[in-house]
Amino acid sequence: MVNCIFCQIAVGKIPCFKIYEDEIFLAFLDINPWVLGHTLIIPKKHYRWVWDMPDDLVGQYFAVVNKIANHYRKVLKIEFVMGWIYGLEVPHAHIHLFPDSRGKIAFYPKEKLPQPSGEEGEKLVAKLRMI
Repeated sequence: MVNCIFCQIAVGKIPCFKIYEDEIFLAFLDINPWVLGHTLIIPKKHYRWVWDMPDDLVGQYFAVVNKIANHYRKVLKIEFVMGWIYGLEVPHAHIHLFPDSRGKIAFYPKEKLPQPSGEEGEKLVAKLRMI
């Protein structure tokens, strides 16, 4: 989809801090994080909603989300990773992961963190990256 920012990220037209990538899915740090390590997991193919995806793909999707969440638990030495399916800000299926977010996120925070950039961003990505 030409005007979809996530489709543009998926094909490399817009840069991102990649955490995970395979032929079907891409995970990257949110540009407006709610907590450090706030990650978005998307299918590379455009679907408006997670619920529009074929059943077999949904299972694969959640397996990838599970893999990333458990990776975060290990490398960050945390117990809690919140997942959230929302999908109103960007009209492309996506799942949010919020590492170690217990007690840090109200339903929708008024203020978001700046995305780590430069060396700080690279260090965070190096710690979280699965590719």
